[in-house]
Amino acid sequence: MNVLVTDPIADAGIERLRDAGHEVTTGYDLEGEALLEAVADVDALIVRSGTEVTEAVFAAAPNLTIVGRAGIGVDNIDIDAATEHGVIVANAPEGNVRAAAEHTVAMTFATARSIPQAHNRLRGGEWAKGAFLGTELNDKTLGVVGFGRVGQEVAKRLGSLGMDLVAYDPYISEDRAAQFGADLVDDVDTCLDRADFLTIHTPLTAETAEMIGEAELERLAGGYVINCARGGIIDEPALAEAVADGTLRGAAIDVFADEPVSPDNPLLSVDDVVVTPHLGASTEAAQENVATSTAEQVLAAFEGEPVVNALNAPSVDASAFPRIKPYIDLAETAGTIAVQLFEDRVEAVEVEFAGEVAEEDVDLVTASALKGVFKPLEWQVNAVNARRIAEERGIDVRELKTHQAEDFQSLVTVRVSNADRSVSVCGTQFAGGEPRIVRVNDYRVEAIPHGHMLVVRNSDEPGVIGFIGTVLGEADINIAGMFNGREVIGGEALSVYNLDEPVPASVLDRLNDDERIIDTKYISLDNGA
Repeated sequence: MNVLVTDPIADAGIERLRDAGHEVTTGYDLEGEALLEAVADVDALIVRSGTEVTEAVFAAAPNLTIVGRAGIGVDNIDIDAATEHGVIVANAPEGNVRAAAEHTVAMTFATARSIPQAHNRLRGGEWAKGAFLGTELNDKTLGVVGFGRVGQEVAKRLGSLGMDLVAYDPYISEDRAAQFGADLVDDVDTCLDRADFLTIHTPLTAETAEMIGEAELERLAGGYVINCARGGIIDEPALAEAVADGTLRGAAIDVFADEPVSPDNPLLSVDDVVVTPHLGASTEAAQENVATSTAEQVLAAFEGEPVVNALNAPSVDASAFPRIKPYIDLAETAGTIAVQLFEDRVEAVEVEFAGEVAEEDVDLVTASALKGVFKPLEWQVNAVNARRIAEERGIDVRELKTHQAEDFQSLVTVRVSNADRSVSVCGTQFAGGEPRIVRVNDYRVEAIPHGHMLVVRNSDEPGVIGFIGTVLGEADINIAGMFNGREVIGGEALSVYNLDEPVPASVLDRLNDDERIIDTKYISLDNGA
């Protein structure tokens, strides 16, 4: 097979491909028409962030089987175009885990002992021994926000140095956290209240953007902040102010909201803030790991074997795929709705298939349900990595099948739960390929899963639906559809509203202030963006 490498990777990855008998060509300056000509007869393309892999590239490469990204980010690859052309896209998200964890540990010591500041003073000719009084990590509490692979590795290392561990991650089970000696808490505020050092290891999403702001930093008074994950999670001006005015003793930052960082960024002008230019993955071992990982995935694709970090490759017999295809998006949507309704720590995910769909190979559908549940995470979940990611996070996954489907030919139910509660969302396909949510917990509904949705649980009495409509109308939020279900007359009812606009918190507050409203939840689905 012919492999083209258009961005520099470690020699170990190239050698692995050549040792397997494949021809590897490097072209680090290719772009435009030259790139299109170069891919005309290649079977695999390996890139980093420097090569834009567009629709035109896929159209020019009829033999292309796989694009391997030697790293995690795939913003430079048109994955939809890859799927259209039947090309696998795979990245290497785990190759830099240890490097990122070790850099976090280094940054923790650097800020606790003022190592860069003391170094600069001494290089400037000043023996400033009395100017720096450091903090020992022993017997201090480390708060970890985001307890995935990197967070776990950091906890393992700093826990062995005598630190107490407290973690916040709604996608980690208590048992999994306990394996690392960490006390799992239910919210960020509790984590902040208990921590002396706070380290961030969560992806940047709409929910985590500036999740650590002025109020949160005040909860950490007298402590330290370390962020080697993603810029934008911490309010940078607020952090600079908190360190400058002594609210915090120090901070260590490797990532910034805008990179390369502007010389005007306030974090650069505060003496007790240690900064590095996004060095978390910059080790020889990490670069070798991502290169060899990418090479192994290319080889797997050539052999027709599972590509572990494939972002778009269905793992199902081609003849069966048309029968399960309608349920792939339905399961993902049901998982997305279920986890947003749940709003708690997920310890188990159960996917139940009933009726005709239960006769099929549904691994890909189960993976799609997990993708919906895990959507807030940075990891891209697919048929070959979904269960592994769940296992790493201590989440139990069950797949159930029954040949009886009440009132429908086929049903897919996604249930998320922990020891205290559960939420289930059941869906089906109507004629014409129209998806419907037909049950939420024990409430029967017939809701269209699309766009902006409001789910309201309320007492079943006259006037409630009118009240909800009035509140939404006064907020200029148009109702596109409404579906109502109840258990018994005069008991509780559940309504699902399809809306043309998102629902702000102020509208939810006004609804919840009414004693007839039990709870409300705004659901956002990507297909409504």
